[in-house]
Amino acid sequence: MLDPAHPIAKLLQEDSRYPLDAYVFLFEALKYAQESLHLGQPSPTESEADPPEESSPEHHVTGQELCEAIRQFALEQYGYMAKTVLNNWGIHRTGDFGEMVYNLIRIGMMRKTPSDTRDDFDDAYDFDVALRQDFKIARPDAVE
Repeated sequence: MLDPAHPIAKLLQEDSRYPLDAYVFLFEALKYAQESLHLGQPSPTESEADPPEESSPEHHVTGQELCEAIRQFALEQYGYMAKTVLNNWGIHRTGDFGEMVYNLIRIGMMRKTPSDTRDDFDDAYDFDVALRQDFKIARPDAVE
């Protein structure tokens, strides 16, 4: 259970458009972007907050890169149901990822560089096209 004093718990009370599961997925997709896709470059941040406790350097992923990583991660995790899962969380366009990221920046759980904008997430791709995989259901060979 989420501690009511946790910043995300307060965020969910202030902005109920996206559930906790959507934010958890976003953090997992960011980790996927950095570790599996090797996206992001070390860069200074706009925030003066303390660096993460982890010993690895912070790697900045742009809004466009994060949108693409989210797409790949969603397809890997949910396959044919990726669009349905995201839609169920209130996510219908890439701009929704930007809304979530900027909510997290506002509460100090993500950072941005001076060149980052909320618009970086808008129209990165069309959900109907980008979250569709070509699945083929093969009929098993008839047993003789």
